[in-house]
Amino acid sequence: MPTKLPQLKQDFTEGLSQISRFWGFPKGMGAIFAVLYLSPTPLPLDEIVSQTGLTKGAVSTEVRTLARMGLVHRSSKLGDRKDYYEAESDFFKSIRSILKERQNSEFDRAIRSVRETLEKLEAGTVSGDEAEVEFVYQRVKALQEFFNAIDSLSSAVIKLESLGLGNVQKILSILK
Repeated sequence: MPTKLPQLKQDFTEGLSQISRFWGFPKGMGAIFAVLYLSPTPLPLDEIVSQTGLTKGAVSTEVRTLARMGLVHRSSKLGDRKDYYEAESDFFKSIRSILKERQNSEFDRAIRSVRETLEKLEAGTVSGDEAEVEFVYQRVKALQEFFNAIDSLSSAVIKLESLGLGNVQKILSILK
C-alpha cells in the first residue's frame, strides 16, 4: 500500500524533531524547519502553527532562533502585513549553521560535564565498587570519545567553508 504524501511529510517532520532534540535544540525547532523545508512556498506563522501543532508563541520564538542561525529566512509579500518564512535549502550551509550554533550552546556545558566526570574517574578520586567504577569509567570514556569525534567533525565542516562550496563538491566527487 503506497504512503500518502501527508503521512510522509508527518513522518519526516517527526524525524527532524528527533534529530533537533539530539543536537540539543527543541523538538519544535526541528518540526518547524521540516515543515518549511518541505514547503514549495514561504509560509506565514499561522500556517506553520497549523502544520506543526505548536502554539503561535512557540512558533514565533523558534522561527526567530532559526532565522538567527541562518536556517530560516523571512520575507514579505507586497500588500500583505504578514511575515513569511522559508527554510534554507543549501544543506551544506544549514549544517555549518547548526554546527556553529552547537559550539555556542548549552551543549558545551554538557560536554564539559562529561569531560570533568572522566577526569575525576581517571584521577582515581572516585570510591565505590571497583567493577562498577570501571564500568562507569568505560561508559563515560566512550561518550567523551564520541563528543571528541563530533567536535572534530564540526571543526572540519566549518573549516571547509573557507574552501568554498564548489571546491568541496569537487573534493567529494574525487573521493567517490
